[in-house]
Amino acid sequence: MDKMKIAIINGPNLNLLGEREPGIYGGATLSAINSMIENAAAANGASLGFFQSNGEGEIIDYIHGIRDYDGILINPGAYTHTSIAISDAL
Repeated sequence: MDKMKIAIINGPNLNLLGEREPGIYGGATLSAINSMIENAAAANGASLGFFQSNGEGEIIDYIHGIRDYDGILINPGAYTHTSIAISDAL
C-alpha cells in the first residue's frame, strides 16, 4: 500500500514563528513544528511535503504543482480572509 502524501502549506509570516512575539505565538519555530508533525505522520504511514511562502502567487503555484498529493493542510495566514485566488486553487 502506498503512503498517503499530504502537503503542509504555511502562508505569510509563519516563517517567523519562535522569533516574532513569542509571548503571543509561542517559542516553537516552524521547523520544530514541522518536525513534530512529520514524526506523527511517519508513525501513521503518511509522508509530508512542506512549503511556506509570504507570497500569494507562490502559494498558488505550489498548489497547482501538487495535484498528485492525497491532501493539503494549509494555514494561509492573513490570506485566510483575503485570497479568493488561493481558495480557487484549492
